Amino acid sequence: MLLLIFLNLFVLEITVDQEMAARFPDLLLGTVEAEVVVTPASAAFNAEMEAVTSRLEKDLDAEAIRRHPVVAATKNAYRLLGKDPNRYRPAAESLLRRIASGKGLYRVNNVVDVLNRVSVETGFSIGGYDADKIVGQVALGIGEAEEAYVGIGRGDVNIERLPVFRDEIGAFGTSTSDSVRTMVTEQTRRFWMVLPAFAGEAAELEAALELCERYLVEWIGLKAIRIGVQGLR
Repeated sequence: MLLLIFLNLFVLEITVDQEMAARFPDLLLGTVEAEVVVTPASAAFNAEMEAVTSRLEKDLDAEAIRRHPVVAATKNAYRLLGKDPNRYRPAAESLLRRIASGKGLYRVNNVVDVLNRVSVETGFSIGGYDADKIVGQVALGIGEAEEAYVGIGRGDVNIERLPVFRDEIGAFGTSTSDSVRTMVTEQTRRFWMVLPAFAGEAAELEAALELCERYLVEWIGLKAIRIGVQGLR
């Protein structure tokens, strides 16, 4: 059960546009909101990350990653939207392929490293954002032709027909790559994570949210976290 829920934090709610709702009636969106201090990850956390990636690497190959049920659900969502998931891979698949190739995981900061660890342990492609850089209402829709943004470490990302999070300024996140505009930095104080479960993987989503809670408490020492699940039904 998810126990650490404080209601005095900021609240970012998500609306889902009509086409997305019609294509994914079982859609669930897990969210985590937290007040953070962004620093380099601790030596202890880095050591545990090395152990996790070494353990995963032994059992990972391209076929095992493709068969992962949560990764497969995200890739199937891309296909339903008309996007080639082998050209525009979901973030979790890219991270798992990096581990399988012996490259391990990127080290960014304590907050992003927790996000990446949960992603490879669960298969969810998790969006992670500086909430103070998000303006107004958040909506989940489908990327349009000629719509793009600068992705973190990727340059311009073609987000046409990808599931896209937008605010009043425009698109800022997909399950393939988040934008530089809303990225987490040392100045971030309000952290927001979104875990899309396109096929309604409720049990898997709850387990992933429990890991988010556990790692944010254990490795970053957070005391105020808001966790929620939003569905269409």
